[in-house]
Amino acid sequence: MQSKANTVQEYLNQLPEDRKNQIEQVRKVVLDHLPKGYEEVMNWGMICYEVPLSICPDTYNKKPLMYAALASQKNHMAVYLSGIYANEELKDQFTKDYLASGKKPDMGKSCVRFRKIENLPLDVIGKAIAQFELPEFVEMYQNARNNKK
Repeated sequence: MQSKANTVQEYLNQLPEDRKNQIEQVRKVVLDHLPKGYEEVMNWGMICYEVPLSICPDTYNKKPLMYAALASQKNHMAVYLSGIYANEELKDQFTKDYLASGKKPDMGKSCVRFRKIENLPLDVIGKAIAQFELPEFVEMYQNARNNKK
């Protein structure tokens, strides 16, 4: 369910009230923990937290690097965590922290799905968001890209 919204507020206003409330709660956690330099924008039909092209213009698709994102999909909501999923050790720790919260993770290839905010450990999400300062995330991306060449 990709949104055609141009702004974050427009996106939020298009959501049903219960989903809007839950996405806003997760968004607050993201913004409270987001390291400096990342930009909050609408991209890919969801709320994205990206590395500006002015900082990292050489990307595989010529678009800003997505660090994290929030989306309301047809059957669930999701938090996308590119940094955590790019590092196996961090992904394992994230999963352990998630399980230690007493909540059961519903994780995809690069996302954490949830149907209700009560199923999402917001402190674990906040820790994941705070994980990478912008230069460190860009360096990790560039190293991974150079290793594939």
